[in-house]
Amino acid sequence: MRYEVAGMTCSGCVNSVRKGLENVPGLDNIQVQLARPQLRFSSERTVPVEELQAAVGHYKISPIMEEAEIPVMEKSRSIAVTELVPEPSLATYWPLLMIIGFILGVSLLAQYPFESFNGSLWMRHFMAGFFIVFAFFKLLNIQGFADSYRMYDIVARKWPGWGYIYPFVELGLGLFYLTGVFPFWTNVVTIVVLSVSSIGVIQSNLNKRKIKCACLGEVFNLPMSTVTIVEDVSMVVMAGLMLAYGG
Repeated sequence: MRYEVAGMTCSGCVNSVRKGLENVPGLDNIQVQLARPQLRFSSERTVPVEELQAAVGHYKISPIMEEAEIPVMEKSRSIAVTELVPEPSLATYWPLLMIIGFILGVSLLAQYPFESFNGSLWMRHFMAGFFIVFAFFKLLNIQGFADSYRMYDIVARKWPGWGYIYPFVELGLGLFYLTGVFPFWTNVVTIVVLSVSSIGVIQSNLNKRKIKCACLGEVFNLPMSTVTIVEDVSMVVMAGLMLAYGG
C-alpha cells in the first residue's frame, strides 16, 4: 500500500513518521521518502487509514489510488529512510568545497606573517578546524545524521549508537588538535576512526550505491562519491605524517 504524507519537510520528519509506523502491528517493509512525500508498506491485514494517522501524529495521511512513478529506495533491513540524492557535480559539492576552503584559509592565516612557516602546525590547525566545523553540522541534527550514517558505515550499521557518539568524537579530536594536548594519541585515534569510516565509504562507492553522504550532517544533501573517500583518506594521511614527524 502507498500513501501520501503531507507535512514532511526534512529528514527529521521522515524519521518521526517511520518511528510512528513501527508501532503499528503487522506492518512490514516500511518505506518512507521525502521526495514527493509518501510511504509504503506491506501487511497481511487491512490497516485503516485512521490507525496510520494516529501513529504519525500531525502528518496528514491519504491513500494513493493510482500507480505513480516512485524513485528507487535504499533499504536498511526492513526499514528505509530516503530522500532524493542529487548527481555528483561541482555545484552539488560547492558547499563542501567552500567550507574546506575557509578552513584551509584560516589555518594558513594562523601563521601570518609566515616568517617561519611550519607545515606540521598548519596540518594541526587544519585538522582542528575540520573536525570542529564538521562536528558542528552533525550536531545540528544528530538523529538525522545517525540515520544517514548507518546506511553505509560498517560500525554504525551493527551498532546504531555509534552514529550518536561519532560527532562528539570528531569534536573531541578537533579540540585536542586545537590545543595540542596528547598529540600522539590524537593522531592514532584519528587514523583508526577515519580508516574504519572510510571502509564503508569505499564499499558504497564500489557498489555504486546512490545514497547520501553524512559528512555535513543533514544540512546539505551531498551524494556519496570518491570525494568522500578523498576527504577521509587525506585526514588519515595528515595524521600519519604528524605521527611520523612528531607533530
